[in-house]
Amino acid sequence: MPKLSGRMLWGIAAGLIGAQMILTLVMVHRESLTFDEDNHMFAGYMMWHTKDYGLNPEHPPFVKLLATAPLLGQALWVPELKGRDFKTEAYMDGRDWLAQNDGDRNQLVFEMRVAAGLLTVALSLVIFLAARESFGDWAAIFALTLAAFDPNVLAHSALVTTDIGVSLFFLASTWCFYRYVKHPTAKRLVVAGVVAGLLLATKHSGVMLAPILVLLIAREIAAAEKGTRAREALRLAGAFCGVFLIGVLVLWSFYGFRYAARPAGLKMSTTLGDYVAPLGPNVSWIINLVGRLHLLPESYLIGLVDVGRMALFYPTFVFGRNIAHGVWWYFPSVIAIKTTLGLLALAGLAVYAAATRKLKWGREVDFLLIPALFYLAVAMVSGMNIGARHLLPFYAYLFVLIGGAAAALAASSRKWFAVCGLLLAAHVGSSLAAFPNAMAYANEAWGGPANVHKLLSDSNVDWAQQLFQVKAWQERHPGEECWFAYFAYPEVDPETYGIRCHHLPTVDTNGGGADNVPAVIEGTVLLSAGDLSGCEWPAASLNPYDAFRRGKPEEIIDDAVMIYRGRFDMRQAAALSRAQNAIEAAGKGNATGALALADEAVTIDPSSILGHEARGDALAAMGRKEEVRQEWDTALREARKLEPGAQPMFVPDLESKLNK
Repeated sequence: MPKLSGRMLWGIAAGLIGAQMILTLVMVHRESLTFDEDNHMFAGYMMWHTKDYGLNPEHPPFVKLLATAPLLGQALWVPELKGRDFKTEAYMDGRDWLAQNDGDRNQLVFEMRVAAGLLTVALSLVIFLAARESFGDWAAIFALTLAAFDPNVLAHSALVTTDIGVSLFFLASTWCFYRYVKHPTAKRLVVAGVVAGLLLATKHSGVMLAPILVLLIAREIAAAEKGTRAREALRLAGAFCGVFLIGVLVLWSFYGFRYAARPAGLKMSTTLGDYVAPLGPNVSWIINLVGRLHLLPESYLIGLVDVGRMALFYPTFVFGRNIAHGVWWYFPSVIAIKTTLGLLALAGLAVYAAATRKLKWGREVDFLLIPALFYLAVAMVSGMNIGARHLLPFYAYLFVLIGGAAAALAASSRKWFAVCGLLLAAHVGSSLAAFPNAMAYANEAWGGPANVHKLLSDSNVDWAQQLFQVKAWQERHPGEECWFAYFAYPEVDPETYGIRCHHLPTVDTNGGGADNVPAVIEGTVLLSAGDLSGCEWPAASLNPYDAFRRGKPEEIIDDAVMIYRGRFDMRQAAALSRAQNAIEAAGKGNATGALALADEAVTIDPSSILGHEARGDALAAMGRKEEVRQEWDTALREARKLEPGAQPMFVPDLESKLNK
């Protein structure tokens, strides 16, 4: 391989990162809000202005604070807090806050996304530097090219979410620890601790750094000479404690060194003890002890608990199947589908390079492979099968490792240099072919982006980012009445973007928001890929749009919004919309209106679990006790017809009501 001068090396790196940023900015400029962004943005703004860390404790503050830094000094309208459940408060107030201050202009959204995109620049730079230090200049170029054009990285590169940030700081943490192990100095130890703290302050999965460092320390002890192992173990144990203490100190700094999640005069919608209780007595005892001793901030602990609670019951959609729980083979399947064929082939060559010793196996490989495999293993058993974005830390390590292997092979012969170059070009070409719809990327072996909605769902395909394109479609079809199941509604409202379709019910409209749907629709139906798949339902039988999966859409917007025209049986959706609206009416004290809606729901669909439950709730509010039990019994009977894994969505709540 030709030798690269320092100027040429850094010129290539700057060009690659520059190209990545251009692609990123073009992409996010055309995207509407994604599912989680509004609550992150609003929470970050409130952290800066009121030091309120309780609006959105499900994630630590760092990314939210970074993204909303451009808004410092801007006196924006803020909705009145209503004391609701913390997630509802953050999502709904975030929606209203952005709708009022930004509307469909997306100017503030774009500014915040640009700020968040700085993390992608940092990630690419760390990948480049880690690969260069570990394997040399050409490894750095290979690794950076993989990262700069990877479709999964591009899809999330400037969204105001935690996935890029946690990938950056996982890789940076282990790389900084590698640098300390290689040349121990106090400065390197402090840097490793600070970066570990930034990881903890970015996402709760950062706690995995502790066992990863333990494994890396065990590797160092095993590799040390026999007579020095005890001393090495003691030194590295001290280093671990130092990294941990500095990291926790950095974490506390992001909460203003205050234990209470909310400022004076405000309280969390739940207590730590109540929130952790569903995780069982052992976990509850540990979390409550940490809370009582104020070892970690209250907001951080509630967010950590929230991760565990989410994993208890999180449905999965994979290979066209709705599964009520996580499956270990989900993420390996995601890797097979959403990784470019070029990158998969290069990963295979990396195994070959290691097996043939063209890639020297030593500390450098172990410090990449151990964290990557540990992270993947935890993801596989976590129970939260959401999307490729949860694998981005794994990919970050993979880019560096493959960069090293490709450079080692390329250095061995011109033939290998050509092969690695062609595979790298295939990786870039496949990604650019999907641009700007990187979110819906699938490789050619699985039919590409146009087919991915049949295989996977959620942020693998559709994170509700297509409202500008739906609006453009509506402008091309003026006067055409439409019904729209939009994945992020009501957390993001299509009407803010000028879309005038009727709202179809989804899992997320359970508190109301859908229109009362007719039993038969003759006209145009738009379905987000997430709602078409029913990925949030634990069984396909609960998905009111499952029948559409067997039809062919007339049009597809950005590989993720399907458009159907014709005459459609919508009885299940009609019953669901009325049951959900009955629940909303009952919550507002309108028991009579709730009963009328619930009556319609069970008339349209006598098997509607939610319809019978809502009818029982309305009757209970009206004091008609004899009829209440009959409705709840009927709902429970229908719920028990579901497959066992789906029953927890309804059965425990119904049994609790009947046992009161």
